[in-house]
Amino acid sequence: MRFMVIVKATRDTEAGVLPTTEEFAAMGRFNEGLAKAGMMEAGEGLHPTAKGARIAFSEGKPSVARGPFDFTSELAAGFWMIKAGSLDEVIEHMQQAPFPSGEIEIRQVYAPEDFGESFTSELRERVERLRAQAAKS
Repeated sequence: MRFMVIVKATRDTEAGVLPTTEEFAAMGRFNEGLAKAGMMEAGEGLHPTAKGARIAFSEGKPSVARGPFDFTSELAAGFWMIKAGSLDEVIEHMQQAPFPSGEIEIRQVYAPEDFGESFTSELRERVERLRAQAAKS
């Protein structure tokens, strides 16, 4: 199973405050542990919303809003993509994350078999071709 671990934004991350050298080193050690356990597929921090945008759709029409966005605890500041056998396994590892404060959210990523019959073999093949093409980029 795959999981996305979403690091929630704080007022500091939205203000563009970067981690200290010690915090970077601690996160590096934590990520090395995830990689050695064969769990980590990706992990990145995100720039503040001041450098981002949102696109809302209504009746098929897009509406673009550029950041910054009002601070809420729902904003994301980073993420990991994790492979694990269960949600409990991810929770066990993520409890060791070197955050002095803050919050993370863990969500399972849909797998093709989760979609049932509506996700036909033709659609699955198309997705696999796109993933293979993206991996080459």
